[in-house]
Amino acid sequence: MAKVLIDASHGPEDPTKAVLPFFVARNALELGHEVTIFLVGDATGLIRDSVIETVVGVGPGALKDHFTAVREAKSAIFL
Repeated sequence: MAKVLIDASHGPEDPTKAVLPFFVARNALELGHEVTIFLVGDATGLIRDSVIETVVGVGPGALKDHFTAVREAKSAIFL
């Protein structure tokens, strides 16, 4: 099992780039890796309930789905 650090820096103004770190984290967790997501800049606002509900990326899908899966995983950490 690897330790994975994912740096998220994009906010809701670019939904696809905002959702992508959570999409990658979810997949890494499903593969059994330990994941840490480091939120910087505009990405810090992504974890507000009002934002989580509305951000949907083209391709990776809804932020809410990935965030919920990552949060429920016991080996994920948000910084």
